[in-house]
Amino acid sequence: MAMQDVYDFFYDVNSNLARKGLQRLDDMLRPAIMSGVLSDMLSASLAKHSRVLTENRYFNGHPDLIVRGVYIGNAVKAGTEGVEIKTTRKAGGAVDTHGARDQWMCVFVYNIDSQIEPAFDRDPMSFREVYLGQVVISDFRKNPRSELGTRTATLHKDGIQKLRENWIYRL
Repeated sequence: MAMQDVYDFFYDVNSNLARKGLQRLDDMLRPAIMSGVLSDMLSASLAKHSRVLTENRYFNGHPDLIVRGVYIGNAVKAGTEGVEIKTTRKAGGAVDTHGARDQWMCVFVYNIDSQIEPAFDRDPMSFREVYLGQVVISDFRKNPRSELGTRTATLHKDGIQKLRENWIYRL
């Protein structure tokens, strides 16, 4: 249902943009922005359709979805009871995080057609894979960054394999 909510949104927005002679939203947004928009939309929709999970009301809090009623005001800076939502274009679900944590992680892999010309004939954005699994700190590798880079961590080979074993959707 959450993926359908996103599809419906992009259909409505892109149809309106096309009527005005503008680019599709998929083509306008930079990849990092698109990933963030999708993560936020999926988090909101999953919370809407869930009986137990709700959006974390703490700005930039972790995880994105938390168990309703566990944290005061349904807000927590860094909690353990919930699911972190990530999106990526990388097949297989490898995605950077801002730090290794023991957590439930849900990764949506999506595709954007940027090849077909003319652009109005392009396939719509689509989800290709969804993984949901519990990972722990030892499943991550830390990514070296320069002095100005942001610290990140990514599931290492065994960690990503652990996540992939818990696929819930593959196209």
